Amino acid sequence: MGRALVARVHLGRADRALALQRPRGDHTVTLRRLLARLSAFLLVLLLAACASVGTPPPEARPRLVVFLVVDGLPQRQVLAYRDQLAPDGFARFLDKGAWFSQANYAHAFTVTAAGHATMLTGAYPHRTGIVANEWRDLQTGAEVYNTGDTAHRYIGHNTNPLDGTSPRNLKADTVGDVLRQADPRAKVIAISGKDRGAILPAGHRGTAYMYMGSTGRFASTTYYMQQHPAWVEAFNAARPADRWFKQEWKPLLPEAAYARSLPDNQPWYGRAGGKLPMMMGTQADDAPGPGYYTGLLRSPFADELSLEFARAAIRGEQLGQDEVPDILSVSLSGHDYVNHAYSAESRMSQDHFLQLDRMLQSFFRDLDQMVGPGRYVAVLTADHGFMPAPEVFKAQGQDGGRLNTGQFVGRVNAQLESAFGAAPLVFGSPGSALVVNRKLLAEKRLDFDAVAERARAALLQEPGLAAAYTRRELESRSRAGAPFFEAIEKTWHKDVAGDVQYVLKPGYMASSNNATHGSPYPYDTNVPILFWGPPWVKPGRVDSRVEVVDIAPTLARMLALPPPPAAEGRPLPLP
Repeated sequence: MGRALVARVHLGRADRALALQRPRGDHTVTLRRLLARLSAFLLVLLLAACASVGTPPPEARPRLVVFLVVDGLPQRQVLAYRDQLAPDGFARFLDKGAWFSQANYAHAFTVTAAGHATMLTGAYPHRTGIVANEWRDLQTGAEVYNTGDTAHRYIGHNTNPLDGTSPRNLKADTVGDVLRQADPRAKVIAISGKDRGAILPAGHRGTAYMYMGSTGRFASTTYYMQQHPAWVEAFNAARPADRWFKQEWKPLLPEAAYARSLPDNQPWYGRAGGKLPMMMGTQADDAPGPGYYTGLLRSPFADELSLEFARAAIRGEQLGQDEVPDILSVSLSGHDYVNHAYSAESRMSQDHFLQLDRMLQSFFRDLDQMVGPGRYVAVLTADHGFMPAPEVFKAQGQDGGRLNTGQFVGRVNAQLESAFGAAPLVFGSPGSALVVNRKLLAEKRLDFDAVAERARAALLQEPGLAAAYTRRELESRSRAGAPFFEAIEKTWHKDVAGDVQYVLKPGYMASSNNATHGSPYPYDTNVPILFWGPPWVKPGRVDSRVEVVDIAPTLARMLALPPPPAAEGRPLPLP
């Protein structure tokens, strides 16, 4: 088939898809149709160009990309328990696939939304605009949620103003967006225990489903559709989350197998403690309710439910069953909740990781039967790692501590008030940043840069602070080469991020959780990148440094697509 004929075929498919497309606000106007046709034509030309430089021909593409994310999984955990893995869970990647021992994020504020936005766009927050899970509006100081969009609501569930309902804030396209723009018949489905873990990998043209802690069901939003397909309704109607009510999360292995982890009930867990076995629900509960359903997230069971929903999606959407490639993204959220509560060094975390391992083994077995082992590629990574709790650092003779953000922002404001006669001149922002109070600045006719620089100097007087840079320094790159400057630069977007961006010292955290993440240190940046999928992936370990932004161009090449437009990574050096 000649290139001109291929172009006409793809344009015809694009026109038919647009005619059948459900309305999304005012997105179906004539101009958008013309742009879609033009984009489809350009993508066909790009595909032809890609074919000439060594990317596989369309018939050699995997029929399904299974993209797995374990929220909050540091690379060190994958290797620490390798001797306890099942034969075909994580070991499928380590023994039969390609894995990268030195895979890292390169942005400074390593959190869930920023990581999930990076993976399939191939771009860091300075391009995606997803700088944190939440941030402050620069003009009003109001809180903004990364996937918040009041124009849309959850289907069949109550929706609060800051709930995640659409990818409106995502400023970059994903591999799935490129795939669906090239061929609208392709399906991109994303599933997660968290809204951001589904919406951001789904991109602008995929479909996201998220676990609802209020009901134990999965739901999408009106950004994607007005009502759920029949397979989703059938899955939810069976109430599969209810089966763990009053059941226990029990250790998978004998007690001696956990000797390398911290014992249960560490003093810094607080009054609630934490130990196994752990019952789901409380003795006072007569029936499953929001407390029980939310509690499942901090256990292996919500992840098991996510994988069950993924199986239902494969059947219901017929993923991987025709010549058009599909993408299934599944973000398993439980490990992040467990690590926040008990730390990645805990027995709880070790057991949760091993439970995930057995779940993956079962999931792979079903994928082999449902799709076929020669028809899909599986990729596994994490949105961030996890720092050891400060108490762990101190027990090892290292410096560490817990900081109260409200208190040190208050001290910074006190210094600013003394210097400029007004308060509060800065707000704390969740993205490791300070935001200048622009309204008060205008009222008092103060100089923005003078206030920001004074705030930076005051901030660096605080114990536990390693570096800080102002908006002017980041825009001008006047401090390029200074400690952490490049990592902060990648985490900072001029339209969204704060006015003084900072980094804590190693071992320090500013969070109400028992343990957390969000730093540019290896314990937070070094995550697994694992590939499996003969004939596209040969087995082998790669020790050269790679970055998570490299995943998107690698998958694009496998799918015979150009990389997403904002991607800054390069194809991984697969064995």
